[in-house]
Amino acid sequence: MRTIICLLISNVFMTYAWYGHLKKDVTDMPLLKLILISWGIAFFEYVFMVPANNEFGKMEGFSPFQLKTIQEIISLAVFCIFAIFFLKEPFKWNYAVAFAFILGAVYFMFYPSK
Repeated sequence: MRTIICLLISNVFMTYAWYGHLKKDVTDMPLLKLILISWGIAFFEYVFMVPANNEFGKMEGFSPFQLKTIQEIISLAVFCIFAIFFLKEPFKWNYAVAFAFILGAVYFMFYPSK
């Protein structure tokens, strides 16, 4: 559970670092400044991502493939919420279908192999 919580927190920082500037008009901001601000925010992503993958993920028995899959699902869920509520983007039916297919991939990632 610590893995999931850390990955969730990490992805909140990652999503804001990557896409938070889309809400504001930053066309007059120098690109280097925008990059440095994003790196500063992304630092906190790594503060949670590294322990989630390196320490907690191993202790909780996740394989690297499973950790990556969990991270991607959390990333999509966080981004979906962020895009709808922060960026005010509409959610379309084809996004829901695409997410359903990705959830199918998650099912097979955790399907017990023999």
